[in-house]
Amino acid sequence: MIKVTIYKTDRHEYAGFDISGHAEYSESGSDIVCAAVSAIVINTINSIDQFTDDKTSSVSDEESGEIEFRFGQIPSHDASLLLDSMVLGLEQIEDSNEYEPYIDIIFKEV
Repeated sequence: MIKVTIYKTDRHEYAGFDISGHAEYSESGSDIVCAAVSAIVINTINSIDQFTDDKTSSVSDEESGEIEFRFGQIPSHDASLLLDSMVLGLEQIEDSNEYEPYIDIIFKEV
């Protein structure tokens, strides 16, 4: 199962997120749940890097499926909007009856 933890402050500002695990929906190389989650998350990280001036840090391990992403400060409006879009995409996967058993999204206040 892919576990997604979204970190927000008490003011509902994004602080970052963690992703871990593999969906195990199908064999490696043909797992559409892992592919969808990876595409959404990696595109979000790349978009924040390319289109905003936000200071961020990220660490990833492809083999374990782990990604740790953090903002160095309160994220800009654009970075927050990109994360809203990422969360929307991930929640749509989680809300699907077919894919729900393979992804779990939680929100934590930091």
